Amino acid sequence: MTVLTFTLILLAGAYAAGLLGSLTGLGGGFVVIPLLTLALGVDIHYAIGASLVSAIATSSGSAAAYVKEGITNMRLGIFLEIATTIGAFTGAVLAAFIPAHFIAILFGTVLICSAIISLKKKSNEVNLKKSYLAEKLKLDGNFPEAGGFVAYRVVNVVGGFGMMIVAGIISGILGIGSGALKVVAMDGVMRIPFKVSTTTSNFMIGVTAAASAVVYLQRGYIDPAICMPVVIGVVLGALSGSKILVRTASAAWLKYLFAGIILILAIQMIYNGILGRV
Repeated sequence: MTVLTFTLILLAGAYAAGLLGSLTGLGGGFVVIPLLTLALGVDIHYAIGASLVSAIATSSGSAAAYVKEGITNMRLGIFLEIATTIGAFTGAVLAAFIPAHFIAILFGTVLICSAIISLKKKSNEVNLKKSYLAEKLKLDGNFPEAGGFVAYRVVNVVGGFGMMIVAGIISGILGIGSGALKVVAMDGVMRIPFKVSTTTSNFMIGVTAAASAVVYLQRGYIDPAICMPVVIGVVLGALSGSKILVRTASAAWLKYLFAGIILILAIQMIYNGILGRV
């Protein structure tokens, strides 16, 4: 395969990855890594490096829009980034000592869990219970709705912080944003409205990926020849996916369709990991 052919295939595949990631809400990294390892035979560590760089690019673009709209809780995001950055750096260091086939199995397992989480019905229920620690750290906030601003309170700060460390470790090992796990921590544990948890998670993903990317860069696992078409393709795919969601009256069937595709990719990753083909 020539360099040009490889680049064009990778660009087209990354576009599809960004499209799928946008429509399912899981991010392009979940598709980029199986594409590179299973279809193109790229070493999983280089695939993770490319996925981290694409996560930084996509998060930076979309996060800016959500911050401008006033939905993102920046103070909460920056506080929780302490946990995810520590976890991401730890995970990236550990990844060098974990066999590639085990990473593939873990990736497939996390992918299945994330796909199931993405299909669960979301709630924008507002919590009004007070938390001493959240009040001291000024983590409570509000977000705009049709009738004005809706105030909410944050609870179980310690539990959410602990879950963010775990999400960061998984992100560092697998090269994904772990957005679904962050949303679970904020939505399920800290009782933050879903709209705020998803946008704040998006705000955090880029920083988490950057912490891991530093380690991968030092080890030589970030190859510009792979990263460039991946970043361009994923960003364009994510933009297309967001437009499709806006124009489609009911996107539920799209989410189920593409979640099914992602589940197939996850099973393939686990199968190849068990056989040691990755």
